[in-house]
Amino acid sequence: MTNKYVSKINRRDSLKWLGSLSSFVVVGGVVVACDTPQEPMPDVTGESNWPNLTFEPINAPGYGTDPDLLNPTTPWPKTLTEEQLNLVAHLSDIICPADDGGPSATDVGVPDVIDEWVSAPYPAQQSDRVLILNGLHWLDDEAGRRFGSIFIVASAPEQLQIIDDIAFETQKEVAEFEHAALFFDKLRTLVFGGYFTTPEGMADIGYMGNVPILGDYPGPTEEAMVHLNEVIANLPA
Repeated sequence: MTNKYVSKINRRDSLKWLGSLSSFVVVGGVVVACDTPQEPMPDVTGESNWPNLTFEPINAPGYGTDPDLLNPTTPWPKTLTEEQLNLVAHLSDIICPADDGGPSATDVGVPDVIDEWVSAPYPAQQSDRVLILNGLHWLDDEAGRRFGSIFIVASAPEQLQIIDDIAFETQKEVAEFEHAALFFDKLRTLVFGGYFTTPEGMADIGYMGNVPILGDYPGPTEEAMVHLNEVIANLPA
Protein backbone atom coordinates (compact mmCIF):
# COMPACT_ATOMS: atom_id res chain seq x y z
CA MET A 1 0.00 0.00 0.00
CA THR A 2 1.29 3.44 -0.83
CA ASN A 3 1.60 6.05 1.89
CA LYS A 4 -1.46 8.03 2.86
CA TYR A 5 -1.64 11.35 1.04
CA VAL A 6 -1.30 14.31 3.40
CA SER A 7 -2.79 17.64 2.34
CA LYS A 8 -0.12 20.09 1.18
CA ILE A 9 -2.15 23.32 1.11
CA ASN A 10 -4.81 25.00 3.21
CA ARG A 11 -8.44 25.32 2.18
CA ARG A 12 -8.22 28.97 1.23
CA ASP A 13 -5.31 28.35 -1.13
CA SER A 14 -6.95 25.31 -2.68
CA LEU A 15 -10.11 27.31 -3.41
CA LYS A 16 -8.08 30.10 -5.00
CA TRP A 17 -6.19 27.53 -7.02
CA LEU A 18 -9.49 26.06 -8.15
CA GLY A 19 -10.31 29.45 -9.67
CA SER A 20 -7.10 29.36 -11.71
CA LEU A 21 -7.77 25.82 -12.87
CA SER A 22 -11.34 26.77 -13.80
CA SER A 23 -10.08 29.46 -16.15
CA PHE A 24 -7.78 27.27 -18.18
CA VAL A 25 -7.26 23.62 -19.09
CA VAL A 26 -4.37 22.05 -20.91
CA VAL A 27 -5.29 20.25 -24.12
CA GLY A 28 -2.53 18.78 -26.25
CA GLY A 29 -0.03 21.19 -24.75
CA VAL A 30 -2.13 24.25 -25.64
CA VAL A 31 -3.85 26.31 -22.95
CA VAL A 32 -7.46 27.02 -23.92
CA ALA A 33 -10.49 28.41 -22.10
CA CYS A 34 -12.31 25.66 -20.23
CA ASP A 35 -15.71 26.58 -21.64
CA THR A 36 -14.66 24.80 -24.84
CA PRO A 37 -17.51 22.34 -25.65
CA GLN A 38 -16.79 18.91 -24.24
CA GLU A 39 -17.52 15.64 -26.03
CA PRO A 40 -20.64 13.97 -24.61
CA MET A 41 -20.13 10.68 -22.85
CA PRO A 42 -21.00 7.76 -25.14
CA ASP A 43 -23.69 5.29 -24.16
CA VAL A 44 -22.46 2.57 -21.84
CA THR A 45 -22.01 -0.77 -23.58
CA GLY A 46 -21.68 -4.21 -22.09
CA GLU A 47 -18.18 -4.55 -23.52
CA SER A 48 -16.66 -1.73 -21.52
CA ASN A 49 -17.04 -3.05 -17.93
CA TRP A 50 -17.68 0.58 -17.00
CA PRO A 51 -19.42 0.67 -13.59
CA ASN A 52 -21.80 3.52 -14.59
CA LEU A 53 -22.39 4.43 -10.95
CA THR A 54 -24.79 7.22 -10.09
CA PHE A 55 -24.41 9.51 -7.08
CA GLU A 56 -26.85 11.35 -4.92
CA PRO A 57 -26.70 15.15 -5.19
CA ILE A 58 -24.54 16.66 -2.48
CA ASN A 59 -26.57 18.49 0.13
CA ALA A 60 -24.64 20.18 2.91
CA PRO A 61 -24.28 23.63 4.49
CA GLY A 62 -22.59 26.01 2.10
CA TYR A 63 -23.16 23.80 -0.91
CA GLY A 64 -24.50 25.39 -4.06
CA THR A 65 -23.02 28.82 -3.35
CA ASP A 66 -19.69 30.38 -4.20
CA PRO A 67 -17.16 30.24 -1.35
CA ASP A 68 -15.91 33.27 0.52
CA LEU A 69 -12.26 33.11 -0.53
CA LEU A 70 -11.19 35.61 2.13
CA ASN A 71 -12.85 33.68 4.92
CA PRO A 72 -13.76 30.18 3.71
CA THR A 73 -15.40 28.99 6.93
CA THR A 74 -18.42 27.42 5.20
CA PRO A 75 -17.28 26.35 1.72
CA TRP A 76 -18.72 23.27 0.09
CA PRO A 77 -17.58 19.96 1.60
CA LYS A 78 -14.91 17.94 -0.12
CA THR A 79 -16.26 14.65 -1.39
CA LEU A 80 -13.36 12.26 -2.05
CA THR A 81 -12.94 9.55 0.55
CA GLU A 82 -9.50 8.91 2.01
CA GLU A 83 -9.09 5.88 -0.28
CA GLN A 84 -10.17 7.85 -3.35
CA LEU A 85 -7.84 10.75 -2.52
CA ASN A 86 -4.93 8.33 -2.01
CA LEU A 87 -5.63 6.80 -5.42
CA VAL A 88 -5.87 10.23 -7.06
CA ALA A 89 -2.54 11.16 -5.45
CA HIS A 90 -0.93 7.94 -6.65
CA LEU A 91 -2.19 8.48 -10.19
CA SER A 92 -1.13 12.13 -10.11
CA ASP A 93 2.47 11.14 -9.48
CA ILE A 94 2.36 8.51 -12.21
CA ILE A 95 1.15 11.22 -14.59
CA CYS A 96 3.44 13.98 -13.29
CA PRO A 97 6.38 12.56 -11.32
CA ALA A 98 9.25 14.56 -9.89
CA ASP A 99 12.14 15.09 -12.30
CA ASP A 100 14.99 17.50 -12.94
CA GLY A 101 12.45 20.16 -13.97
CA GLY A 102 10.53 20.25 -10.74
CA PRO A 103 8.65 18.42 -7.96
CA SER A 104 5.88 15.88 -8.42
CA ALA A 105 2.18 16.70 -8.60
CA THR A 106 1.60 15.57 -5.02
CA ASP A 107 4.54 17.63 -3.76
CA VAL A 108 2.71 20.83 -4.75
CA GLY A 109 -0.77 19.70 -3.63
CA VAL A 110 -2.45 18.88 -6.95
CA PRO A 111 -4.66 16.12 -5.39
CA ASP A 112 -6.16 18.71 -3.01
CA VAL A 113 -7.29 20.80 -5.93
CA ILE A 114 -8.68 17.81 -7.83
CA ASP A 115 -10.70 17.00 -4.70
CA GLU A 116 -11.86 20.62 -4.69
CA TRP A 117 -12.69 20.40 -8.41
CA VAL A 118 -14.92 17.31 -8.18
CA SER A 119 -16.61 18.76 -5.09
CA ALA A 120 -17.47 22.16 -6.58
CA PRO A 121 -21.21 22.89 -7.05
CA TYR A 122 -21.10 23.74 -10.75
CA PRO A 123 -22.45 21.65 -13.67
CA ALA A 124 -19.11 21.00 -15.40
CA GLN A 125 -17.37 19.98 -12.17
CA GLN A 126 -20.28 17.78 -11.10
CA SER A 127 -20.20 16.04 -14.47
CA ASP A 128 -16.47 15.49 -13.96
CA ARG A 129 -17.18 14.14 -10.47
CA VAL A 130 -19.29 11.34 -11.94
CA LEU A 131 -16.61 10.56 -14.53
CA ILE A 132 -13.70 10.64 -12.06
CA LEU A 133 -15.41 8.54 -9.38
CA ASN A 134 -16.53 5.96 -11.93
CA GLY A 135 -12.99 5.89 -13.30
CA LEU A 136 -11.43 5.29 -9.90
CA HIS A 137 -13.91 2.46 -9.34
CA TRP A 138 -13.12 1.02 -12.78
CA LEU A 139 -9.39 0.98 -12.01
CA ASP A 140 -9.94 -1.12 -8.89
CA ASP A 141 -12.35 -3.43 -10.73
CA GLU A 142 -9.91 -3.85 -13.61
CA ALA A 143 -6.97 -4.51 -11.29
CA GLY A 144 -9.08 -7.06 -9.44
CA ARG A 145 -10.14 -8.75 -12.68
CA ARG A 146 -6.57 -8.94 -13.99
CA PHE A 147 -4.43 -9.29 -10.88
CA GLY A 148 -6.71 -10.04 -7.92
CA SER A 149 -6.01 -6.78 -6.08
CA ILE A 150 -7.11 -3.19 -5.97
CA PHE A 151 -5.15 -0.88 -8.27
CA ILE A 152 -3.03 0.88 -5.66
CA VAL A 153 -1.53 -2.35 -4.26
CA ALA A 154 -0.87 -3.94 -7.66
CA SER A 155 2.77 -3.94 -8.73
CA ALA A 156 4.09 -0.98 -10.71
CA PRO A 157 4.31 -3.00 -13.97
CA GLU A 158 0.73 -4.21 -13.45
CA GLN A 159 -0.51 -0.67 -12.85
CA LEU A 160 1.25 0.60 -15.97
CA GLN A 161 -0.22 -2.25 -17.99
CA ILE A 162 -3.70 -0.97 -17.17
CA ILE A 163 -2.76 2.66 -17.73
CA ASP A 164 -1.20 1.84 -21.10
CA ASP A 165 -4.60 0.50 -22.15
CA ILE A 166 -6.40 3.79 -21.43
CA ALA A 167 -3.76 6.52 -21.81
CA PHE A 168 -3.95 7.07 -25.57
CA GLU A 169 -6.44 8.97 -27.73
CA THR A 170 -7.04 5.92 -29.92
CA GLN A 171 -8.32 3.94 -26.93
CA LYS A 172 -11.46 6.10 -26.89
CA GLU A 173 -12.46 4.22 -30.04
CA VAL A 174 -12.05 0.80 -28.39
CA ALA A 175 -15.34 -0.36 -26.87
CA GLU A 176 -13.62 -2.10 -23.97
CA PHE A 177 -11.75 1.02 -22.87
CA GLU A 178 -13.66 4.02 -24.26
CA HIS A 179 -15.07 5.24 -20.95
CA ALA A 180 -11.88 4.56 -18.98
CA ALA A 181 -9.88 6.41 -21.65
CA LEU A 182 -12.17 9.44 -21.29
CA PHE A 183 -11.70 9.27 -17.51
CA PHE A 184 -7.91 9.13 -17.77
CA ASP A 185 -7.86 11.96 -20.29
CA LYS A 186 -9.87 14.15 -17.90
CA LEU A 187 -7.72 13.23 -14.90
CA ARG A 188 -4.52 13.93 -16.83
CA THR A 189 -5.91 17.31 -17.91
CA LEU A 190 -6.69 18.20 -14.30
CA VAL A 191 -3.29 17.03 -13.05
CA PHE A 192 -1.30 19.01 -15.61
CA GLY A 193 -3.70 21.95 -15.52
CA GLY A 194 -3.25 22.11 -11.76
CA TYR A 195 0.50 21.55 -11.83
CA PHE A 196 1.28 24.19 -14.43
CA THR A 197 -0.70 26.85 -12.58
CA THR A 198 1.65 26.53 -9.58
CA PRO A 199 4.86 28.57 -9.27
CA GLU A 200 6.83 25.31 -9.50
CA GLY A 201 5.02 24.27 -12.67
CA MET A 202 5.47 27.67 -14.26
CA ALA A 203 9.18 27.56 -13.47
CA ASP A 204 9.35 24.07 -15.00
CA ILE A 205 8.22 25.41 -18.40
CA GLY A 206 10.06 28.71 -18.07
CA TYR A 207 6.91 30.82 -17.89
CA MET A 208 7.80 34.31 -16.68
CA GLY A 209 4.32 35.85 -16.63
CA ASN A 210 3.69 39.38 -17.84
CA VAL A 211 6.98 41.14 -18.49
CA PRO A 212 6.98 44.85 -19.42
CA ILE A 213 8.50 45.67 -22.82
CA LEU A 214 9.84 49.12 -23.64
CA GLY A 215 9.03 50.36 -27.14
CA ASP A 216 7.23 48.46 -29.88
CA TYR A 217 6.22 44.85 -29.29
CA PRO A 218 8.78 42.70 -31.16
CA GLY A 219 6.46 39.72 -31.59
CA PRO A 220 7.10 36.12 -30.54
CA THR A 221 10.60 34.72 -30.80
CA GLU A 222 11.56 32.34 -33.58
CA GLU A 223 11.84 29.56 -30.98
CA ALA A 224 8.30 30.24 -29.77
CA MET A 225 6.95 30.17 -33.33
CA VAL A 226 8.67 26.85 -34.04
CA HIS A 227 7.14 25.38 -30.89
CA LEU A 228 3.68 26.76 -31.69
CA ASN A 229 3.78 25.39 -35.24
CA GLU A 230 4.81 21.97 -33.92
CA VAL A 231 1.93 21.96 -31.45
CA ILE A 232 -0.59 22.99 -34.14
CA ALA A 233 0.72 20.34 -36.54
CA ASN A 234 0.20 17.63 -33.90
CA LEU A 235 -3.32 18.63 -32.85
CA PRO A 236 -5.97 15.95 -33.54
CA ALA A 237 -7.83 16.44 -36.80
